[in-house]
Amino acid sequence: MSVIAVERIKLFSTRSPWWCMIIAAVLTVGFAALTTGFLKGADEQQATIFITQPGAQLSQMVMMVMAALAVTTEYRFGTIRTSFQAVPQRAALLLGKTAVVAFLAGVIGLIASFGAWGIGSLFASNADLAIDTGAEWRLLAGKGLVFAISAVIAVAVGILIRQSAGAIAILILWPLLVENLLNLIPKVGDDLSMWSPFQNAVSFMNQGQDFGLAGQQGDYALSPWWALLYFAGWAAALMTIALVSASKRDA
Repeated sequence: MSVIAVERIKLFSTRSPWWCMIIAAVLTVGFAALTTGFLKGADEQQATIFITQPGAQLSQMVMMVMAALAVTTEYRFGTIRTSFQAVPQRAALLLGKTAVVAFLAGVIGLIASFGAWGIGSLFASNADLAIDTGAEWRLLAGKGLVFAISAVIAVAVGILIRQSAGAIAILILWPLLVENLLNLIPKVGDDLSMWSPFQNAVSFMNQGQDFGLAGQQGDYALSPWWALLYFAGWAAALMTIALVSASKRDA
């Protein structure tokens, strides 16, 4: 517990986590206000809970950036050496940092998703935005799990890359660009896309949703909870590789 307490103090002693948390929450809630605030008449009545969550992916990216910076900043300023001297078991130290960051990301994911739903319900008061089904609960509450697992991936990438710019570039380009470009590969592109990690995170939240005004159902490789488990498997594998790398490389 002492490792977790120290990592919590280290994380909150800098400004960047606070800014990332605020930006992540504001993005999701702000986009929900934009998408629901201008709905009128029939469009408002047809709105669904899904339409209140357009900013969630951007908020997820922000929290991943925060998670990566929690590691790369220590490598940049050399404070990781002091941390490893204080806690010779590097895996224990890094897992403590990961636990703190993942928990924080999960909490922000819940605040952002339910905050967006709340503001959407306020602006689109004539729409039926009640949380009635398991799929709708999964869309909202599931963001906490997805944000937390994404933070684990971000910490692992930060440990492996050690440089803020490189780690952030990978974490942004991978889900937003690389996975979407897989569809362009002839013959195998669609299969590769369906089995990519972040697409399965989206699959977990989106399956069974009423996409509302302009949404279309997609093809999914796995059922929702298996998709989440698959996403978590990627996080566990990357973290294992990162811990092995950190134990063998010089700080």
